[in-house]
Amino acid sequence: MISANKKYRYTWRPGCKFTAQVDGPQFFPAMLDAIRAANNFICLEMYLMESGWVADQFINALLQARRRDVSVFVLLDDYGSHGLTHNDRKRLESVGIQLQFFNPLRWRRLYASLQRDHRKLLLIDGDLAFVGGSGITDDFQHPDRPAQNWHEIMVMIEGPVVQDWQDLFSRAWLNTRGQPCNLPVVIAAPRTEDQLGRVSIAEGRGHQEINRSLIKRCRNAERRIWISTPYFIVSRKLRHTLRRMAHSGLDVRIMVPGPISDHPWVRHASRGYYTRLLRQGVRIFEYQPRFLHAKLQLCDNWVSIGSSNLDRWNQRWNLDANQEVDDPHFVTTVAVLFEEDLRHCHEIRFKDWQIRPVRQRMREWFWGRGVHLLGLIVRLLQRRRSINKPERKSHDT
Repeated sequence: MISANKKYRYTWRPGCKFTAQVDGPQFFPAMLDAIRAANNFICLEMYLMESGWVADQFINALLQARRRDVSVFVLLDDYGSHGLTHNDRKRLESVGIQLQFFNPLRWRRLYASLQRDHRKLLLIDGDLAFVGGSGITDDFQHPDRPAQNWHEIMVMIEGPVVQDWQDLFSRAWLNTRGQPCNLPVVIAAPRTEDQLGRVSIAEGRGHQEINRSLIKRCRNAERRIWISTPYFIVSRKLRHTLRRMAHSGLDVRIMVPGPISDHPWVRHASRGYYTRLLRQGVRIFEYQPRFLHAKLQLCDNWVSIGSSNLDRWNQRWNLDANQEVDDPHFVTTVAVLFEEDLRHCHEIRFKDWQIRPVRQRMREWFWGRGVHLLGLIVRLLQRRRSINKPERKSHDT
């Protein structure tokens, strides 16, 4: 359903059921079972897909579904799927699976290539969906190194809100291929759990529902604001909101990766924000055992889980999507998971942070300036593109 509020594409839907699933060994089997049980169609939209043990299982399941005459649509980001081998791509296409790649990289149009499809969605028959932050790679379930699996959360979704996820996929497919996928309209029956959910999206600077919704919820929170994110390069507005709410007495907690990260420089850059946050009472926790890749935002009885990292790249370029849930029972479940993760974190305390080594401060400064420089370069590219656009038009006429 399209929302009457122009700020949000989709409206809140009652009658849904949401199930949180933690880590690859739990959510991958559930996703594969859903693919094997599909009767009509399967839609898979993924940023990250790399050949390996996990990808083999998904490819085999999709091939089997297609042989059962199930329609299969696979939309992968061109950059995020560069690790998918030519042989695996041919396997997907061999039995009639429709395979498309979002925004193929073209170095001659570097600016246009910056936008990536960062969404993670599996849609089954229009009445079941899986949404979260996982990619289809061995990083989330390594057959030989389970202790190094990236820590992630996915949500299994049932009920009327699934049709909005189907609409979102259909839009992305049309924009990529130029032709509709013509999926059947399915109205999922309301579930007895009757949980309230809404799809929120991000589509570059002009359409940032995820960030807008989070800031609004933070400003209206009465008890707690808990956020888990793998990359904490957030907007000035959100940082200001977190400081203000913590200073007013709310329980504000930020969980980020510790020493294990796929991009260590991001950790150094994000630590440059710690001082002012800690001074105002924001509690910061660094997750120790594995790489924290979970993307979770929780305010009172509202939670948002999906693909959004809350970083500046997301806010400027990425296509992202989150599942918002406004339900005390589901949020209690998620809060318990968050608290369990806190047991494996090191809390950064303000008085200890003030006496951190000079070498650490230098890394924060260096990478912080690097992030600022990258943002400046992108803005210059954007300005150059906007200046050149009308010139090309006038030349053509």
